[in-house]
Amino acid sequence: MTNYIIQKTGLPEKSVVNTLKLLDEDCTIPFISRYRKEMTGNLDEVQIGNIAKLKKELEILEKRKLAILKLLEEQQVLTEELKQKVAKCITLQELEDVYLPYKKKRKTKAETARKNGLEPLAKIIMSQNNQDIDYLASKYLNESVKNEDDAIEGAGHIIAEWINENIGVRNALRKLYDRKAVLSSKITSKTKKLASDKKEFEKAQKFKDYFDWNEALNRMPSHRLLAILRAENEGVVKVKIEVEKEDALQLIDRRIIKRNSSATAYLEQFIEDAFKRLLAPAMANEALQKAKEKADDKAIDVFAKNLKQLLLSAPLGEKRVLAIDPGFRTGCKVVCLDEQGNFIKNDTIYPHPPQNEIEIAKKKIKNLVEKYQIEAIAIGDGTASRETEDLVKSISFSKNVAVFVVSEAGASIYSASKVAREEFPDFDVTVRGAISIGRRLQDPLAELVKIDPKSIGVGQYQHDVDQNKLKEELETVVSGCVNLVGVNINTASKYLLTFVSGIGEKLAEKMIQYRAENGSFKNRKEIKKVPRLGAKAFEQSAGFLRIKNGDNPLDNSAVHPESYAVVKAMAKKLRIKENELIGNKEALSKLNLQEFVTEKIGLPTLTDIVKELEKPGLDPREKAKEFHFDKNIKTIDDLIVGMELPGIVNNITAFGCFVSIGIKESGLIHISNLSDSYVKDPNDIVQLQQHIKVKILEVDTNRKRIQLQLLTS
Repeated sequence: MTNYIIQKTGLPEKSVVNTLKLLDEDCTIPFISRYRKEMTGNLDEVQIGNIAKLKKELEILEKRKLAILKLLEEQQVLTEELKQKVAKCITLQELEDVYLPYKKKRKTKAETARKNGLEPLAKIIMSQNNQDIDYLASKYLNESVKNEDDAIEGAGHIIAEWINENIGVRNALRKLYDRKAVLSSKITSKTKKLASDKKEFEKAQKFKDYFDWNEALNRMPSHRLLAILRAENEGVVKVKIEVEKEDALQLIDRRIIKRNSSATAYLEQFIEDAFKRLLAPAMANEALQKAKEKADDKAIDVFAKNLKQLLLSAPLGEKRVLAIDPGFRTGCKVVCLDEQGNFIKNDTIYPHPPQNEIEIAKKKIKNLVEKYQIEAIAIGDGTASRETEDLVKSISFSKNVAVFVVSEAGASIYSASKVAREEFPDFDVTVRGAISIGRRLQDPLAELVKIDPKSIGVGQYQHDVDQNKLKEELETVVSGCVNLVGVNINTASKYLLTFVSGIGEKLAEKMIQYRAENGSFKNRKEIKKVPRLGAKAFEQSAGFLRIKNGDNPLDNSAVHPESYAVVKAMAKKLRIKENELIGNKEALSKLNLQEFVTEKIGLPTLTDIVKELEKPGLDPREKAKEFHFDKNIKTIDDLIVGMELPGIVNNITAFGCFVSIGIKESGLIHISNLSDSYVKDPNDIVQLQQHIKVKILEVDTNRKRIQLQLLTS
């Protein structure tokens, strides 16, 4: 395992060996990357994550090897040679190729031919020894084999199966499909019939580009492949994966036909049958599966990058917030939250049609702002958002109140979820939605962890990719973000605590229960008193849990308790108290870190400790900033080509990014319009939630599509 991972990652042997050891000891990736730098050689989370993925893949491979060896043993066909072949396999594909000849099959033409006694004839033909095939075939006639043609045909079915199971043939064809496979899609007869049903046909029209499409599979962008496969799943098109038949047959001929003989013409027929009936479907499926896996990985990678950026969006911080979930007929739901996001008050206003109670609404908002000392207003970006924003900005407050438009993506999912019902059992979904909007402004990370990442709206084709792989990757992202920022153990929800290194759902519940029964945690040592939280869980989690205003100021930092003794030694060296060391850059700069190096703690950890002491508990995220859309743009009909507008990046894909310009429809900046020079990855140019300026290139009001260009500031 170790050598394979070293080869695949190119990382030093010591780093890989120690990382594998730590993973085997149930250490988490955030813990290893932050607190075991000496052991890993300062590997980052991505490198450690790659080692963990390869480790898992190899464990799955080993499990499959054991299962196959057991099956071969049960069939009494396991030889030492076969055992060695299985042992040498380094991929699942290679392993399945070795096992293919022994795999139990449903009734096949080859199996029938064997039962009819035609395998010896097949072996003679494969020997290519210039014997009279017709004469030989006459010796194998019986009740089931009526004539020589039947005998040769049956032998051909056996040979076709041998060709299909030939590892050399399969590998050669794989390479051919990798290089030259073409994907084609054609409109189905079912879709053609929909033309008479305008409504249904319009649904299919979103895939009209793929009604007649051909493209080299290895050049197809991931988003296009996923779009075509979605069209096929919806019955709109039929997809084929093909290579030139002659190229494939020549490849097989070279590996099967050894010399020109009386068997050559027959073998060419059998080779064509093997390719058409067995190999072509198998290779096409493999090629498509391989391309789909690559497309999935690309889509998941894009989604993961977006999710990370969104989770690490700038928080407003501990400010009192009035949140509004806007609406027309049913009114706007208003809630007031304190600095920690606790609910204070809710109300409903009706400033928009049909009620048009504008003045009443303005008065209510102004009174709530003054009564509850509101410092910022959060407005959901859904229906009636711009109208509500205009209303709020027209109010004359006695003090400066910042106004923010907040993404509602996933808020409706949260408000109807079990999580929301547990938090606010006495409120309906609309009030819960407004609370979520306000909390997203205060701390996006703490609120968004409660929502299934797929519902947050920053991915593409997230429902079409491998769901297990997607779930695993997104959970890794969430965990990484939570542990990067750190968690206030005395205010965090159960859902936020769940993602802390070493905690999980059950221990998070125990922590909340302990907090409810005993009050706030006073120090990190007290965490050990939580029922069922053992030494390992404490080791993995303690550095990521923060205690503000506790007994020990180090408890509100990322310094791990296992390093407190080092901090004490540093303070002693400088002849000051430990708490006088915190934030004291001048004193810290006088330290010679080499003096504090031990067998377990080296310079990487000591450097991290000093950085943390300089700015203990510093949130790595920026602070939220106000943003103002163009007040003259309310709908897509207000847009004019050439217009320059402010916007916010709200989604990034492999082919560009989507931008909110203050109306219902988001505009697309195609990757070619992000820069004058070549752009490989849109993430190199823009970030989620980034405030940018764009130019309108094209407006299609019928299809509700807007093409934009990024303007450099």
